[in-house]
Amino acid sequence: MTKRDKSRRIMTKVGFIGIGLMGLPLCQRLLSAQVNLSVWNRTSNKCQPLLELGASGVDSLQALAESVDVIMLCVSNTDSVMAVTQGLLPYLRRGQSIVDFSSISPDVTRELCGQVAQKGVSWLDSPVSGGVAGAQAGSLAIMIGGDESQVDALRPLLAPLSSSVTYMGPSGTGQTTKVCNQMLVSCNVLVMAEVMAMAKRSGVDASRIPQALKGGFADSIPLQLTGTRMANNDFEEVKWHVKTLLKDLDMASQLAQQMGSATPMAGLGLQLMRQHATNGYSDKDPATLVCMYQQDNSKKE
Repeated sequence: MTKRDKSRRIMTKVGFIGIGLMGLPLCQRLLSAQVNLSVWNRTSNKCQPLLELGASGVDSLQALAESVDVIMLCVSNTDSVMAVTQGLLPYLRRGQSIVDFSSISPDVTRELCGQVAQKGVSWLDSPVSGGVAGAQAGSLAIMIGGDESQVDALRPLLAPLSSSVTYMGPSGTGQTTKVCNQMLVSCNVLVMAEVMAMAKRSGVDASRIPQALKGGFADSIPLQLTGTRMANNDFEEVKWHVKTLLKDLDMASQLAQQMGSATPMAGLGLQLMRQHATNGYSDKDPATLVCMYQQDNSKKE
């Protein structure tokens, strides 16, 4: 490493928990930005690619909490975030920050924020949008709730991961914004599945639809990333999960009930997503949603 490289290195020590579909590329981006990174995952062998790139491995949540300034989380659901936080809580120290990239309950987020605040630790709910491709490219949209001064302090760490970082307000507002995001995404991919199946039945080369609509009002990132895969029944590489959209639509339903807000489109989307998940597609890519509208469902495996 040259003297210039050393001067550019972000000196904040970061610990990352959750090396999954999103966590792995996020950590790779941090390492590329020369962040001092320690990693922990419940299944430790998932950390190996990052250790080869220069990350430090730790064998416990205690070791991670005691050795870093900022703790980043990217785990599967609300229960997982709660479990990890309880494991960290005895070892947290004043002045640390927790940045939660997971998509979880806004209510639980506020509870966790209050718990760690008693130890002098800030909690920033920082869910992301853009999928694995966005994580790999460093172009995620990050929506953050929590203390705004802490958000500003951590912007240099978030810059290698994102194309935009938007402060939304107090604790929980980042997660609420992500729920809104997922309502739009889920309804988008559901109608996309209907479109692709209908186009194929009508004799249209559905694989050309994303290109035909590119730049128009019907265009979207999900259409460009998933539309052609739906058209070609290309389901082999799982880039995101049906169960993730189902989890987020469940949260949307709960939030709508709490707020007394009418969400008929998202409500129907929840029913359809649950039907698809229970038919054996929970761990599959949302591109498989097209199978609900095709006579041949043999591509399920």
